[in-house]
Amino acid sequence: MPETIANVLDDAEELPLTDDLATACANWLAHLAHSRDAADLTQSAYERDLRQFLSFLKLRWGHAPTLDSLHKADAKVFRAFLAHRRRQGVSSRSLARTLSALRMFFRWLESSDTLKNRAIQTISLPRLPHTVPKPLTIDKAAAVITATQNTTDDWIAARDTAVLLLLYGAGLRISEALGLTVNDAPSPDRDTLMITGKGGKQRLVPVLPVVITAIERYRALCPYPQDRHDPLFLGSKGGPLSPRIIQLAMERLRGDLTLPQTATPHALRHSYATHLLSAGADLRQIQELLGHASLSTTQVYTEVDRDRLLAVYDKAHPRK
Repeated sequence: MPETIANVLDDAEELPLTDDLATACANWLAHLAHSRDAADLTQSAYERDLRQFLSFLKLRWGHAPTLDSLHKADAKVFRAFLAHRRRQGVSSRSLARTLSALRMFFRWLESSDTLKNRAIQTISLPRLPHTVPKPLTIDKAAAVITATQNTTDDWIAARDTAVLLLLYGAGLRISEALGLTVNDAPSPDRDTLMITGKGGKQRLVPVLPVVITAIERYRALCPYPQDRHDPLFLGSKGGPLSPRIIQLAMERLRGDLTLPQTATPHALRHSYATHLLSAGADLRQIQELLGHASLSTTQVYTEVDRDRLLAVYDKAHPRK
C-alpha cells in the first residue's frame, strides 16, 4: 500500500487535503494492509470508497474536506452520499461494501483518538437481494474443459485448460489460480496445493490427477523459461497472466457452447461446490475446500441442490 493518499484521489479532479487528513487516510489504509491483513482486492475497493466519499464532500460543501470538517458529516450527509452513488447506478451490494468501509474508517479514527463521529453507525445497510450461485451442469462444465483442450502443441490452449481445471477441479478462485508460482505447482508426487485465500486464510486443497496432467502439459509447452518463484501461468508475451484473458476465454465459450451469461470463471468454482454436494460431500468439508470463513457462506449451495436434499429427506424420514 502507498504511504500517501495520492492514489486515493480521483484522477479527474484535484482534491487537496490538509496534512492531518492526508496522514489519517494513509494510516488507515496501512492499518488495513498490515493489521487487518485485508486482501489486495478489498484494500483497493476500500480505497475507491474513501476517494469517492471525499470527492462527494467537496461537491456538497464547496471545498475540500479537512480532518476537522469530518465532524460535520451527519446522517444526512451519509444518506445523501449513498443516494448520489445509487443515482450513478451502483448496486446495493456495492453500496453495502461502501458503507462498511466508511464505518471502518470512522471507527478507526475514533480508536486512534483522531476524531469521534458516530453518525454513520445510524445508517442501515441497504437491503440485499437474495441470490444463489449459478453453477453449470456437470455436462456443461465438462464441455467447457473439453472445448479448451487441443491435441496440437498450442501452449495457450493448454494454459487455459489448466487454469479452468483448477477452478472446476480444485475450486480455486481465479485470483488464487493465477497467484500460483512455479514452486507451488502440483505434481504426481505432490497432489495438494496450499492456497492462501481471502484475508490470508490458508487451506489445503487436493488436486485431481487430470488437473496435474493438464498443468504438466502446459509447462512442457510453455515457450518461456520460468524460475521457481515466477508466476506459474504466463500471458502470451511472457508476463503474468491477466484474469481478463481467462474471462474473455469464457466469453468465447459461452458463444460456442450456448452457455448462459452466468457462465463465468467463478461459476466453475460454484459448479465444483455444487457437484461435490450432489455427490454426497459433507458441507463442512466443502467449507474447508472453498476456504469460507463461515459455514453460512457455504450453506447457500444447499439451495442450489434442493432436489437432492428433498430426495434424501423422502428416503430417510421414518414416517415416509
